[in-house]
Amino acid sequence: MTGSFTAIDFETAQGYRWIICQVGLVRVEHEKIIDEINLLVQPPDNYYWDKFIDIHGITPEDTANAPTFDKIWHKIEPFIKNQTVVAHNGLSFDFPVLEKTLEYYGMKAPLYEKCCTYRIFKDNLASLCNNYLIPLNHHDALSDARACAKLFQIHLQKQ
Repeated sequence: MTGSFTAIDFETAQGYRWIICQVGLVRVEHEKIIDEINLLVQPPDNYYWDKFIDIHGITPEDTANAPTFDKIWHKIEPFIKNQTVVAHNGLSFDFPVLEKTLEYYGMKAPLYEKCCTYRIFKDNLASLCNNYLIPLNHHDALSDARACAKLFQIHLQKQ
């Protein structure tokens, strides 16, 4: 596997998988970060469950003027389509969130290779970042994506 991949993280406004409120994305090519995307997204009806606000701190006021996912997909699709995409707990959370959100908006999911740093390291993101001295503002999508990218780079170096 090459040192080129996309790390992604989603924050959601509710427990439903199609209710994205933040996207964090880090593109790594030849082992170097070449691009980052950090977008607030207005979830359907801009409605949040309080316990999710408590987790990530994003509120309806933060996303009141943000675009909906269907309006930002064109910005992130090139980083996902036909790429290796990495997420922490991605097989259980981030990849289903992407697929369900695209389905909600009537959009087709692209083909991409899925890798999960939780499956690789078998530990939670906060503990791994502490162990590997990786900066983390947990539940900020860009910070989580950066941490995931760094963990995947560590994994690739061990290969």
